[in-house]
Amino acid sequence: MADILFIKTSSLGDVIHHMPALTEARAQRPDARFAWLAEEAFAPLVRLHPAVDRVVPVAWRRWRKSLWSPATLGEIGASIRAVRAERYDEIIDTQGLVRSAAMARLAHGRRHGYDRASIREPLASAFYDVRYRVSRELHAVERNRILTGRVLGYQPQGAPDFGLDRSRLRREGPRYAVLLHATARPEKEWPEANWVALGTALAGEGYDLVLPWGSFAEKARADRMAASLPRARVPERQPLDSVARLMASAELVVGVDTGLMHLAAALSVPLVAIFTGSKPHLTGPVGSGPMEVLGAHGAPPSLDEVREAVSKLPR
Repeated sequence: MADILFIKTSSLGDVIHHMPALTEARAQRPDARFAWLAEEAFAPLVRLHPAVDRVVPVAWRRWRKSLWSPATLGEIGASIRAVRAERYDEIIDTQGLVRSAAMARLAHGRRHGYDRASIREPLASAFYDVRYRVSRELHAVERNRILTGRVLGYQPQGAPDFGLDRSRLRREGPRYAVLLHATARPEKEWPEANWVALGTALAGEGYDLVLPWGSFAEKARADRMAASLPRARVPERQPLDSVARLMASAELVVGVDTGLMHLAAALSVPLVAIFTGSKPHLTGPVGSGPMEVLGAHGAPPSLDEVREAVSKLPR
C-alpha cells in the first residue's frame, strides 16, 4: 500500500483548487493512503474530503507573527517531527513555493514538484527530486490535476470533482443568499454601494442575507452594509467546516474572487462570480452548479450586469 503526501498549504482558494486532484488520485489509486499538509485554518475543510486519510497541520501564518518566541519554536519543532514521522512513497508539492518545497525536503520520500519555468518561485524546484513542466497558462485546478497524474502514472480525464457532497452538508431553514464582499486585495473589491443595492433587491425577493468576513476591517464593512440592508446578518467567525455548511445551505452566492467564492463553486451552489482585479481564465470558479462569471482584470461588472446574472440562475 502506497503512502502519498500532498503539500498544498494555502490559501483557501488554492486548497480548494487542489481537491479535484485528490479525488482523481483516490479513484486511480484506491489502495493508497493520502496525507495532506495544510495550514491549520484550512485543516477542518481538508478533513471533509473523503479521500484524506491524515492531515498534517502547519501554522506559518500564525508563526511568522512571533517567529522567535519559545512557544512558536516549540510548535515548529513539533510540526517538523510530525512531517518526518512517516515515510512516504511519493511527496507531491502542488504549492510550488520555497516554503512548501522546504517542507517537502524535510519529509522522507521521493519529492515531486514543478520545474523552474512552471512556478512563481523558481528556487522551489531545487528542493525536488523529480520536476515537471506544466504550463502556467492553465487553470490552477488543471495544473494540480496534471502534476498529480504525472507523478502517479495516469492522465487526468473528465470534469473536476471536488469530493464535497453539498447534500450531506446542507441544513434546512429559511432561504438565504450569501454576499461575499470581503477580499484581502483592494483591487478585487466591488463597490460597497453596489452590494447594498444588490442586497436590497434580493431582500425584496424574500431572501435573508448573510455577509461573512475574515478580518476586522472586513467585519466593519459587513456591519456597515448590514445596517443599510433589511434581513441581513453578519455571522461570527467560524471554522471552515462550519463555513462549508453555511455555504452549502445557501440558495444563492454572489461573491468577488476570494476563497469562499471557490468553495461555493466546489459545492455546486448557484453562483455569480465578480472579477475586478484578477483573471478568471486562470483562477476562476470551477464546479458543476449553475454559475455566471462576470468581469475581468481591470474591468469590473456593473450593478445591472450582476443583477441580470442573478436573475438567470436557476434557484
